[in-house]
Amino acid sequence: MPMAPVVDAAYLKSIDKARRDLRALIAEKNCAPIMLRLAWHDAGTYDAATKTGGANGSIRNEEELNHSANNGLKIALAFCEPIKAKYPNITYADLYQLAGVVAVEVTGGPTIDFVPGRKDSLASPREGRLPDAKKGSQHLRDIFYRMGLSDKDIVALSGAHTLGRAHPERSGFDGAWTEQPLKFDNSYFRELLKGESEGLLLLPTDKCLVEDPSFRPYVELYAKDEDAFFKDYAESHKKLSELGFRDPTSLPSGSGCDVSTSTVLVQGAVGVVVAAAVVIFGYLYEAKRKSK
Repeated sequence: MPMAPVVDAAYLKSIDKARRDLRALIAEKNCAPIMLRLAWHDAGTYDAATKTGGANGSIRNEEELNHSANNGLKIALAFCEPIKAKYPNITYADLYQLAGVVAVEVTGGPTIDFVPGRKDSLASPREGRLPDAKKGSQHLRDIFYRMGLSDKDIVALSGAHTLGRAHPERSGFDGAWTEQPLKFDNSYFRELLKGESEGLLLLPTDKCLVEDPSFRPYVELYAKDEDAFFKDYAESHKKLSELGFRDPTSLPSGSGCDVSTSTVLVQGAVGVVVAAAVVIFGYLYEAKRKSK
């Protein structure tokens, strides 16, 4: 069974270098949409009840790669292979999620906190855990609630359709959701509120976001406030990218606490204690000196 990587200085250095190489690759190949899709489809198989699936690199297994929802992702896997060969200490699981984070950032989207340390898996989940674009709101809830995600996560993550287009040989659908499919912004939500637009794609899983009374307020918010969308998207993407790695339900709600944050908080607390000690000792020294 594959072991979790040791996230030491050497591993973090490889992650940093791989991030730079991914930026260059995505810029050269204009492949941000398919790299984001790769990350999502690897992570989106998670089942919170059974603790199976998730962001574990299993999408590279032939069995899972042949699932119909993953049509075309061999291209993204091939793009990742030279980077994996260059930095063999990085797990596939980390590499695929890092690729998704970089894909969003280089196309103008929000910065997404990335915590490395995912372990690879050789076990693939059964087919049928990913969203079906031909279905509606209840289906989306069934899929995303199974992962431990919320209505807000569903709508925020759907906003990534601002990138890319559907290909008939992969999904049976054809076309882009927005006028600029290589730019990450809030235009997906603005297009949703317009309704049908000539030349743009609108799938059943898109339409239900404006038809469902719980989803629609988020659509309206994100359409008028890109900063709100970016903030919520970054949080939801982080949660998705850590499914099966760092369970979001294991942290206090709204804590936003992670390894790096905890480290900073501890360091800050130590700093306050040290500063207070210096002040106290200085006061005592000065009082003692004056009493002589």
